[in-house]
Amino acid sequence: MCLVSSDAMVTELISRRQFSRVLAILMSYTNRFAQRRMKSRLKNPDHKTPASQKKSSAPLGKALKRRIMDNGGFYNDNYNSGSSDDELVDITNGTIDFGEDVPPLDFSGGRCKVKWVQNSSPKLMDLLDEAVPGIGTYEDFNTIDWVREKSKDRDRHREITNKRKQSKLALLLSVSDAFSGWLLMLLIGLMSGALAGGIDIAAHWMTDLKEGVCLNGFWFNHEHCCWASNETTFQERDKCPQWRSWAELMVGVNEGASAYVVNYLMYVCWALLFAFLAVSLVRSFAPYACGSGIPEIKTILGGFIIRGYLGKWTLIIKTITLVLAVSSGLSLGKEGPLVHVACCCANILCHFFTKYRRNEAKRREVLSAASAVGVSVAFGAPIGGVLFSLEEVSYYFPLKTLWRSFFAALVAAFTLRSINPFGNSRLVLFYVEFHTPWHLLELLPFVLLGIFGGLWGAFFIRANIAWCRKRKTTRLGNYSVLEVMVVALATALLAFPNEYTRMSSSELISELFNDCSLLDSSKLCDYVSNSGNVNTSEATNVLADRPAGPGIYTAMWQLSLALVFKMFVTVVTFGMKVPSGLFIPSMAVGAIAGRLLGVGMEQLAIYHHDWAVFKGWCSPGADCITPGLYAMVGAAACLGGVTRMTVSLVVIMFELTGGLEYIVPLMAATMTSKWVADALGREGIYEAHIRLNGYPFLEPKEEFRHKTLAEDVMRPRRSDPPLSVLTQSEMTVEDVERLISDTTYSGFPVVVSQQSPRLVGFVLRRDLVISLENARRHQDGVVSVSAVLFAEHDPPSSPSGPPAVKLRNILDLSPFTVTVHTPMEIVVDIFRKLGLRQCLVTQNGRLLGIITKKDILKHMAQMANRDPDSILFN
Repeated sequence: MCLVSSDAMVTELISRRQFSRVLAILMSYTNRFAQRRMKSRLKNPDHKTPASQKKSSAPLGKALKRRIMDNGGFYNDNYNSGSSDDELVDITNGTIDFGEDVPPLDFSGGRCKVKWVQNSSPKLMDLLDEAVPGIGTYEDFNTIDWVREKSKDRDRHREITNKRKQSKLALLLSVSDAFSGWLLMLLIGLMSGALAGGIDIAAHWMTDLKEGVCLNGFWFNHEHCCWASNETTFQERDKCPQWRSWAELMVGVNEGASAYVVNYLMYVCWALLFAFLAVSLVRSFAPYACGSGIPEIKTILGGFIIRGYLGKWTLIIKTITLVLAVSSGLSLGKEGPLVHVACCCANILCHFFTKYRRNEAKRREVLSAASAVGVSVAFGAPIGGVLFSLEEVSYYFPLKTLWRSFFAALVAAFTLRSINPFGNSRLVLFYVEFHTPWHLLELLPFVLLGIFGGLWGAFFIRANIAWCRKRKTTRLGNYSVLEVMVVALATALLAFPNEYTRMSSSELISELFNDCSLLDSSKLCDYVSNSGNVNTSEATNVLADRPAGPGIYTAMWQLSLALVFKMFVTVVTFGMKVPSGLFIPSMAVGAIAGRLLGVGMEQLAIYHHDWAVFKGWCSPGADCITPGLYAMVGAAACLGGVTRMTVSLVVIMFELTGGLEYIVPLMAATMTSKWVADALGREGIYEAHIRLNGYPFLEPKEEFRHKTLAEDVMRPRRSDPPLSVLTQSEMTVEDVERLISDTTYSGFPVVVSQQSPRLVGFVLRRDLVISLENARRHQDGVVSVSAVLFAEHDPPSSPSGPPAVKLRNILDLSPFTVTVHTPMEIVVDIFRKLGLRQCLVTQNGRLLGIITKKDILKHMAQMANRDPDSILFN
């Protein structure tokens, strides 16, 4: 019975893809008839099929079998009307998928006939004519293939370019594809800026909540609460009747021993509560939300896959716990984790754009721009954020990413400025402007600050890595909640008595950067005028250098204690199971040291202005030394010593101050700190944590100077078993599945044969597993003894044998190869600049071994006298 009546009806109602399904239904239908005929024949053995039918139908079964498994397209034959149901049994065991090449129908004589037409463009593989879900993706804790991903994107772009001239819809799709990158940058900037503004507001309010509450509204922080008061004075701007300390609310007094004890206890209790909530949420819902995230971001941008690290739960928990951790008073900052938050936003938004969702290399371009956004909203420095992404975290940074990073950072900074979280039209709490020029002779103390920053950076890295290694290798790591609570308790108990450690680190930096004016009531501005009175006013707002008053001397020893406290408590805090940034604590240490040196230089110039070094440029009564400038230079020096940032750090500090004239002091201190720190250790804090965690990251800044060859690093070694390979036509499904189950390799080379190991290509383990599962599920007749073919042409096989599985489409026919005599410094450069996962070693076309990224990292560790087994991940 014919299911269709005319060629026109079929053309109108049945598409090419639908035809394959209709034909499959037809096969199933005829199969049932064949089974019934077979049963009737068993009951009637005398029944015989006419010879004419056997003769005419015999070629049909063979032709369809060849069509199912052949690469060459459709076989030229006719669906003869005289074929019986008996021979149709031969063709119903396989699933026929014609893809885009559908044979035309012929309705001569009122009977359905299929005319097999030779395909003009033979395909490499029938099984995977359509994309199989999972092919081309990567497993967790694996490295992406940059070359493969970029090639996929070029093919996609080439296809869009070729189609845009065919129709207006294709042209519109091409324009939307080109615009999608800029739209994604806009959304990332808006989302990151909004989250950063919310984090700033919440952290500021919860930090003040430890000291008291506003009666006009508990959601007001201390500063906003007193803005609306008419009883606030410049001398006591932080005191207003609307703001009540916990002692006033509980015992009714604000001064005395009882009030001090109550405020002390409430400060410690709030700190412990915030710390406990932070570590509990991280441990229960998102373990990846701890730390700063920058070491892992660098590793991910280098091509490593860490599933869930940039997911929605990590974003939600990191945003909440970052506010709690900063408010608890721990020696950490929110600037580093904001980079992680921005990258989470970017990764989530990438899923709405097909171009970035399906290509890991394109997604990493977006994450590079998101890193710039994170620094932009952290410091209010869009240009510094772009340079930070380029200098510090990005692995692949094309010019297109530079433009988009700048646009995204601009949008984020504008969004944060619109929110105005600090109420002063500034993007950061410690924005400052200096007006006094510096003198050339001041370069000497600036260089001294650079030396201090380098020494502090080297000390911090070694001490923090030693503590984190102890946490990883001992039972201390099993008690993350207890560790956070103990550190939070010790920090609160030691910080409260000192007003410079009691305040938040951002407020401390703002206080230290401040250039004293007439209206400042801080201890750091408690100078004695020439007439002997304290805090006397001058006619102008710029105050001349004057002798220090008692408030400054008190502040100096308090800052000295705060310096020691910050230096040691930051070592223990960074790396705990709470969100913890390193920018602000490092800047606080440097700002304290710089302010101490600046005040010392200022007093030295006052009491010894007749010295030769001061006589030429610092006359009595002049404003020569700016202690706030020394604090800023010291902050840059210490941050540079810890992170080894140079250009981006100078630009960030320049954008914080808004003055071009202070670039030279910043450059001198930053470069000095880098030189000193590099002399004591080549790694920055982020590279050190990458190596501690064993992430497979090839540091672009690290040089390979050893004279070794590829044969010294490749596997297998002489004592190792032979290399696990696949052959292009000699293996069965059972052989391949056994090889997969017996090994843990991420991929396998394909050779001609075991006797002739000439390289054909390379296939990834994940693609191989998915393809075999798909063949067993969708291709009828595939059994364990079915041949697995990677060859372009089919080998001769028995017509009665099981169908073969053709997997040439997942085969990389152009893997990167080197010879055994290639120097390893060239191999390392190839891996760095091309982002390779593996490289095959050949000699005269014969496969000898393989070098993976992990092999190179182990070799570099061994050459540096480090434990090669510290590289943990595959």
